Amino acid sequence: MRNSSKYIVAFVLCLVAYPPLMAQRGQNRPYVDDKLFHFGFQLGLNFSSFGVTDSELPLYNELTGETEIYHARVSTVMPGFNVGFITDLRLCRFLNLRFCPGMQFASRTLNYKTESGRDVVGTPGKYGSTIDVLAIPMHLPLYLKWSAEREGNYRPYVIAGGGVSFNVSRDREKPILLNMMDYFCEAGFGVDFYFRWFKFCPELTYRIGFADQLCPLDQHTTVGPQDEFYTRSLSRLTSHCICLTFNFE
Repeated sequence: MRNSSKYIVAFVLCLVAYPPLMAQRGQNRPYVDDKLFHFGFQLGLNFSSFGVTDSELPLYNELTGETEIYHARVSTVMPGFNVGFITDLRLCRFLNLRFCPGMQFASRTLNYKTESGRDVVGTPGKYGSTIDVLAIPMHLPLYLKWSAEREGNYRPYVIAGGGVSFNVSRDREKPILLNMMDYFCEAGFGVDFYFRWFKFCPELTYRIGFADQLCPLDQHTTVGPQDEFYTRSLSRLTSHCICLTFNFE
């Protein structure tokens, strides 16, 4: 997650600096929060990772003829893109119920090391010490949004909820295959900025999944026995994600 720190710092600085400027203007859209229903869309970035649990089992590598214990960690977190829709139900003055289905494009790189320090060897020309894991999950989350009192043209809030996700793209040729379904909880904060024609709402959240994402080897179709140690060296994978989302409502 270290690669995402500069984006998060910039986001927090914007939240601190921009509200005083907005408060100096006249109030835009004064009755927009009184609507029972309203809709919008989301664009944003995600920084996805895994919680990795190693199996700690000695595994035989057919290519090297050696038995090793392998350890894996997420070495690279690449920014991904997410898009979604917003359906918002006003429950009371300060509380809203939100359903925000969306798609996420995420990429992670697992780095493998042997306990003895030898190089990790997979199918020549294809796999070595790193494996790229791509996923396109469709999220179906339900949130509660608690907002503070509106001040001028900004209104801070916190948000929390959870839901399920379905991975709609899986590469069965890779040694690591992810399960299709996950369930998660998510929490974060943001600020509603009121402009003349719409609300702009930057939001920072942290999402943690609970289901094991590691798919058993018997569900692979093309992975040879020489690459099975990539999966067998893992006991469990769980999803973790920081999302920087821009809501337009």
